[in-house]
Amino acid sequence: MNNRLKVLRAERNWSQGDLAAALDVSRQSVNAIETGRYDPSLPLAFKIAELFALAIEDVFTSPSKEI
Repeated sequence: MNNRLKVLRAERNWSQGDLAAALDVSRQSVNAIETGRYDPSLPLAFKIAELFALAIEDVFTSPSKEI
């Protein structure tokens, strides 16, 4: 699953640690999501979208939708 997490985080001048603290996850988890090594659970994906005040589809996209 592709995502805009790194861009959204950078627009707010948040470190991975800042975002991790807001989401109550580890910095390593944020890094793994940003680099595509880990897809977040659905509850975490919704929490991320809500934190940025966006629809979940505005943060995460399916690779098959980009064809």
